[in-house]
Amino acid sequence: MNVLTDNFSLYGKGLWGTVQLTLLAGALALAVGVLVAGFRVSPVRALRAFGTGWVTVLRNTPLTLLFFAVLLGLPRFGVVLPFMVFAVLALGAYTSAFICEAVRAGINTVPAGQGEAARSLGMSFTRTLSLVVLPQAARAVISPIGSTLIALAKNSAIAGSFSVTELLGTYKPLNERGYSIVWTFVWIAVGYLIVTLAISAVFNVLEKKMGVSR
Repeated sequence: MNVLTDNFSLYGKGLWGTVQLTLLAGALALAVGVLVAGFRVSPVRALRAFGTGWVTVLRNTPLTLLFFAVLLGLPRFGVVLPFMVFAVLALGAYTSAFICEAVRAGINTVPAGQGEAARSLGMSFTRTLSLVVLPQAARAVISPIGSTLIALAKNSAIAGSFSVTELLGTYKPLNERGYSIVWTFVWIAVGYLIVTLAISAVFNVLEKKMGVSR
């Protein structure tokens, strides 16, 4: 226990950094993922092509390579931001591709007649998607989105290699101080378990509520 008690503030800062990364990147991933999912089912060919390209590139790019591209590439074009912001952009963009596919799968579960009925009433594609299709699709995508956000929380560990304060990065100063590497990683694992269980609990509640409304 002394590894934790002697370095509680250090673990606390790392845990808070992981929580911040997860919340901010998760919000970005959800917003972009839903938008790109709309592009992928859009009647406009250019939007469908953009959505397909976005998902294909990001899902097949290693996350570490994406971090290098964002943190080292963007400053070459004059975009200079805090490393935390760069990490949120990289994690959010990467995760948005998986959110997009989950939402698109949910959209495909909605009977085509629902959209056709809305269009026959004079509703535009955007209004049909946002008011008719997505609310119904949401019931089917809660579980996969929850799993994707849990993966995001664990993927945030990569940010520690790029000077971003997060949970896994706490092992470096603790190792330098001579603490047991085994117990250092045990408490790091406990921190990640707390974050992932919290996400799982939130989405379990959402699933139950959506199940009742169904």
